[in-house]
Amino acid sequence: MLAGCSAWPEAFAEKYRKEGCWSGETFGELLRKRAKAHGERIAIVSGERRISYAELDARADRLAEGLLSIGIQQRDRVVVQLPNIAEFFEVIFALFRIGALPVFALPLHRRNEISYISEFSEAKAYIIADQDAGFDYRELAREVIREVPSLRYVLVTGEPGEFTALGELYLMPQEGNEANAVRERGEGVALNEPDGSKARQVKRQADDKEDGSRLEGPSSEDVAFLQLSGGTTGLPKLIPRTHDDYIYSLRLSAEICRLDENSVYFTALPAAHNYPLSSPGVLGTLYAGGRVVLARGASPDEAFPLMVRERVTITALVPPLALIWLDAAERLQPEFPHLQLLQVGGAKFSAEAAARVRSTLGCQLQQVFGMAEGLVNYTRLDDPDEIIVSTQGRPMSPWDEIRVVDDEDVEVQPGEVGHLLTRGPYTIRGYYKAEEHNAKAFTSDGFYRTGDLVRIDSVGNLIVEGRDKDQINRGGEKVAAEEVENHLLAHPGIHDAAVVAMADDYLGERTCAFVIPKPTSNLMLSGAQVKSFLRGRGLASFKIPDRVEFIDSFPKTKVGKVSKKALRGLIAVKQR
Repeated sequence: MLAGCSAWPEAFAEKYRKEGCWSGETFGELLRKRAKAHGERIAIVSGERRISYAELDARADRLAEGLLSIGIQQRDRVVVQLPNIAEFFEVIFALFRIGALPVFALPLHRRNEISYISEFSEAKAYIIADQDAGFDYRELAREVIREVPSLRYVLVTGEPGEFTALGELYLMPQEGNEANAVRERGEGVALNEPDGSKARQVKRQADDKEDGSRLEGPSSEDVAFLQLSGGTTGLPKLIPRTHDDYIYSLRLSAEICRLDENSVYFTALPAAHNYPLSSPGVLGTLYAGGRVVLARGASPDEAFPLMVRERVTITALVPPLALIWLDAAERLQPEFPHLQLLQVGGAKFSAEAAARVRSTLGCQLQQVFGMAEGLVNYTRLDDPDEIIVSTQGRPMSPWDEIRVVDDEDVEVQPGEVGHLLTRGPYTIRGYYKAEEHNAKAFTSDGFYRTGDLVRIDSVGNLIVEGRDKDQINRGGEKVAAEEVENHLLAHPGIHDAAVVAMADDYLGERTCAFVIPKPTSNLMLSGAQVKSFLRGRGLASFKIPDRVEFIDSFPKTKVGKVSKKALRGLIAVKQR
């Protein structure tokens, strides 16, 4: 296990292997097997590109060899911030083949998040697109690489500027070929000639393997990648996922969603997010031998024609986007003759909206409630409509253990609301390098404290009632109040700040920042000025408060703490 990660106790690991949860397969092996089984069947549709399983496997191999040649090795961390493009899959499977660890960043992350993620993970490389949605990621890379000493390489899809073009690494390095030299730290300094002999040595070591693998890789028990938590305390924690546990999650998800080689998954959400990555998402679709269609935009104008053209059978949305699609479909009345399943997750979907799906889009609805730390719940495809509309489903594995407890960790009566705790074969036992936080986030016997308030119906379905953590769920994007508050307190004109959720018909929740100005400050504060200050600190756009309210003092609880309950009540009154 990677240093800084918590392994499952051996008794649990042995049980999960014995029961067939953990198959001993790695992601590199998974793609190799699918390439042999499905060959020229299309795996990825990205714009006008159509990439077969065999081509994806071969390109991942070539890129892995190129990455090895510049010094990316097993257990090196690599921050991957790519939009929904084919290179995302080539990159992550190349890293899986080496045993290097992708650290998944989202396209909306900016300097504040990327610098932290890179420094905390001690990342050696940062992989980006040149530009996307009007944002130049090379400018971001220039800022990050100055702040993070461990970063040696910036690799760019598209026009690299002063950095290294990712495309240069797809050619198998040849001894003495100086054309494959790369530039270090964005300063235009050429590295020494890449050691092509290492890549060839790894290749020779694997040539005799029965499966024909060209590269040695990790064990299935090793950490495969690091994901980001939607944490409540400052910047996100890193979540270590192993090949064993994550592939098990994909397998169950594909089975529950009834995916097969004829399934076509439409990727409307950022593929690096855990939900569209694995529930069953893009990786679950590849596991099943199906086809992944990548969307660069999720608006109905862009999505609907592409879904019809590609004969999409399944897609996944968050509630705000689902509402937009439902409204557009009622207006435009499109026909989706192949669409079988719409998944909605990331936040609670209202029963009223859920009831509209079948009549409006002509497909089945499936509610998904899960977390990057592990546990995933689904409504089943053959559940009664009442269950599908009004619950968030039940755990997908028979080995998922859940408890619903009160503030003293005592289990509540059936049907009562309590704190959700869970452990199982694909739920982590601890965050990466977070020993102090892990002591709070996990019980002594290994149950993860999810932070969700739920109740369980008579047949085991969960109904999510809210959060017990100081976190805003803004349309599926988790905003840690403490993180935004810390940035606000850096403003020279702000004495104190408190960030709370306010209700919103489309996003579920938006953010409101209550700000107490410094009485001695001569600065003229406005909501626009406060927001501009936060953008200047490199905060992701979804974390910028939707509303800023100025206040003389905060309401307090009986023990003298800021009463966020009272602040939420105050903004609710102002919204009327």
